[in-house]
Amino acid sequence: MTTPAPQPTGHLSHDRFCDEIIAQTGALREHLAGADLSATVPTCPDWSLRELAEHVGRAHRWAEAMVRTRAVEALPEDAVPDRAPADDAPATLDAWLGDGARRLAETLRAAGPDTGCWSWAWQQDAGFWARRMTHETVIHRADAALTVQADYAVAPEVAADAIDEWLRIVRFVQDVNALPAAQELKAGGRTLHLHATDTAPELAAEWLVELCDEGIVWHRDHAKADVALRGPLTAVLLAFYRREPLDAGRVEVLGDRPLLDFWMERASFE
Repeated sequence: MTTPAPQPTGHLSHDRFCDEIIAQTGALREHLAGADLSATVPTCPDWSLRELAEHVGRAHRWAEAMVRTRAVEALPEDAVPDRAPADDAPATLDAWLGDGARRLAETLRAAGPDTGCWSWAWQQDAGFWARRMTHETVIHRADAALTVQADYAVAPEVAADAIDEWLRIVRFVQDVNALPAAQELKAGGRTLHLHATDTAPELAAEWLVELCDEGIVWHRDHAKADVALRGPLTAVLLAFYRREPLDAGRVEVLGDRPLLDFWMERASFE
């Protein structure tokens, strides 16, 4: 039997996640305003900026339908209404994104976090989708901001929770044996430390991640590790999600750099 992964310590409230879905989508829309929607997204090179935006909008509508219908299995895409903008006009895309985020947040609030519904993961309820859609939007907003060279910032508690959730996803993928690469992270107890250098102590924005034989385990802690990734929290988030290169100058790597590279190559599921 595998050891359960620890629960994250930075979990935000359901209402906060609903607020963030709207706020992060609003910021995404600002990045898109006046941009060349045919531009390639460097961090998702198979997508144009328009395709990135439509991916986010479809994800919002799919999650909303899952919660609204109390789905007991994955809904097929063609069962989700209004899953594409009506035309190619930028204004239509903008309104479609805003409407999808608003409808998702409204459905999540009405359901509450404990309402059961299907998900692909360890948690089968509306609370899972509120959190997942928040961080889906947070990270893809970063993709858009990097594409248009816009400033990008995330509230510290949201960025910290995005790191917690990413670690939980990695452990889930290991537990269900979903991808061979994730199994390679069962690596005999080697350790990583993530250290945000610009946050208040009460946020505890430091993580010790142990690559145990049964799967990764982690907790918020200031501790020595085989390799450390240090920098401002937003920069650590973007580096950990492979949105910024480790050598871009915004983060510092101390210790066993090949171990961090080993992690980064295997903890990517897109």
